[in-house]
Amino acid sequence: MAIRDWPATERPRERLLALGPQALADAELLAVLLRTGKRGASAVDLARTLLLQFGSVGALLAAAGAELSQVAGLGPAKRSELQAVLELARRALKEEMVRSSALSSPHSVREYLRLSLAGRDHEVFVALLLDAQHRLIACEELFRGTLSQTSVYPREVVKTALACNAAAVIFAHNHPSGVAEPSGADELLTRTLKSALALVDIQVLDHFIVTGSTAMSFAERGLL
Repeated sequence: MAIRDWPATERPRERLLALGPQALADAELLAVLLRTGKRGASAVDLARTLLLQFGSVGALLAAAGAELSQVAGLGPAKRSELQAVLELARRALKEEMVRSSALSSPHSVREYLRLSLAGRDHEVFVALLLDAQHRLIACEELFRGTLSQTSVYPREVVKTALACNAAAVIFAHNHPSGVAEPSGADELLTRTLKSALALVDIQVLDHFIVTGSTAMSFAERGLL
């Protein structure tokens, strides 16, 4: 049955307007965005299928365009809407980091990195460059690698941080494998970068490993 044939009190859009977005389940919110379903399935049915296939809202939004194009019922219009929502979320989180200290808004930092890196099919190493109040100056993609590894050069990291006049940095890289545990090489790299930046009085606040639904913090693990 099409959603337009449902009782008004059960339709996602009407429920959102009457009760607010917080009252809707993930599939209902996604259905409002999708607007229509596909042959034999309502927008809610399609939303549930997508969430089941990708595992979560975050993983769906972070999925690459090529991956979304393989999903029946997701034409160019729906894919562009999903990508637009993701970019708006990134920009809102980035604005929050520019306005306030990264230490006072750790959730924004974690979510920004997850939304920026989780959908990549190769490793990427990025640095959030922060001022003396730990507000965001810039987010720089410093190195790009293969499916399982990337090469990071401390000299280039230091040059970039100095060029941005950064007082502190937060590093992040993704694990396309989906495993958010740090390797021995990850821990060694973090110690090397911390030592190199300390020589020019730049503090390393954290290093995140990002997967589809997780952003593991070195600081929280006591690894800094």
